[in-house]
Amino acid sequence: MNDELDRARSAWSNRGQARPPFAHKPGKGQESVWDYPRPPALIDDTREVVVMSGETEVARTCRAVRVLETASPPTFYLPPEDVNQDLLIATSGRSFCEWKGGANYFDVRTPEETVAAAAWTYPDPFPEFAALAGWYAFYPSKVACFVSGERVRAQAGGFYGGWITREIVGPFKGEPGTGGW
Repeated sequence: MNDELDRARSAWSNRGQARPPFAHKPGKGQESVWDYPRPPALIDDTREVVVMSGETEVARTCRAVRVLETASPPTFYLPPEDVNQDLLIATSGRSFCEWKGGANYFDVRTPEETVAAAAWTYPDPFPEFAALAGWYAFYPSKVACFVSGERVRAQAGGFYGGWITREIVGPFKGEPGTGGW
């Protein structure tokens, strides 16, 4: 674990929160989403992250930031310099996050396809999340996302953008029966 995640986990456990009994126990080298804090933590991630739409590379970086929030797999945000913004077409879609503020959405348009609302950004997030201003996140349910060569599985539920890899254990918000989380 890196120091930032250890600090976030410590702050969470110091508030008296414990992993619920239904949570899967993480194995060696794994993280439980039930150890993630609320409010969310921003954690730098230097692994290679690649986003593809069809045969076209949309983004590649080793400077991602993971947003870790209780019960959800991490969402990866990529710096705008590492995203081919010529492939992004602003849409009229908007949403609001209680932690980050208002989000804007983008279609991904490549020679092979146009994928509706596959990416989003927070142009003017709340001060606690200012580091994410203008950074892009992608739905792994809509485009192919990879972390260190591993294809990411999408978080269940049409709204959530969490990235599930072998290192993450749940259960995850968005799965059947989790509506009250």
